[in-house]
Amino acid sequence: MLPREELLKGVENREVAARAIDLADQAVKTWEVVSTDFLSPPELAEIQRMFGRLTEVHLSAWGGYPQAERQRMAIARSDLPLDSSQVAVAAIEIAGNFLFDPATHRDFLGAMLGTGIVREKTGDIIVLGERGAQAIVVPEMVDFLSTQLTQVRSVPVKTQGIELSELKVKEPKKKELTTVEASLRLDAIASAGFGMSRSKMADLIDGGDVRVNWKEITQASYQVKTGDLIAIRGKGRLEVGEVAVTKKDRYRVGLTRFM
Repeated sequence: MLPREELLKGVENREVAARAIDLADQAVKTWEVVSTDFLSPPELAEIQRMFGRLTEVHLSAWGGYPQAERQRMAIARSDLPLDSSQVAVAAIEIAGNFLFDPATHRDFLGAMLGTGIVREKTGDIIVLGERGAQAIVVPEMVDFLSTQLTQVRSVPVKTQGIELSELKVKEPKKKELTTVEASLRLDAIASAGFGMSRSKMADLIDGGDVRVNWKEITQASYQVKTGDLIAIRGKGRLEVGEVAVTKKDRYRVGLTRFM
């Protein structure tokens, strides 16, 4: 048995983490590869951190395409081979004419959940404008959604399974920039990267809207480092690149903003 209570110490998403521990126990006992449902980025990062302390199991995450936000996690004994091909995901296309009644990500997700499935069974949704959308789901939901998902907003749709290779994924827009700061404080680096005032950024941090490597950080003085990913709800993400010290003992920081 894995040290359940020790692993759950300080964990935000306790229910999700507890289910993952149960699956890991199953993987150790049965020598099988087991998979979680789809996890959000914060849940995924927390489970990876949690299991990072263990030598009994290892993990592999996959969401259908390389930049997928929501992913399933496969868990296996550390002495078994494991890669993303063992994470079962499938894709569907939701096709309709949305020219006169445009639908958003929220509309497609709402229609899918309206069939009775739960959020954990769905991964990312790729909106294709007036032609509809594509979505990643657990494989066992493909046939169900093909018969049950027939309308989004006022638009009749045809839902069918497609190959993952048919996904129309756009590369995320990104902007490279450099800032020179007196410190590597989170509020300083994030305000420069997101183009907002330091006081506004401090308010967002204080309000729990800012995550570093998907972990909620509420201290403006938190020190960031190369490789950190800063995410703000509704504002996108910022990756901290190379950090160099200038002659005046300030920090020159390369940043990549994803929008």
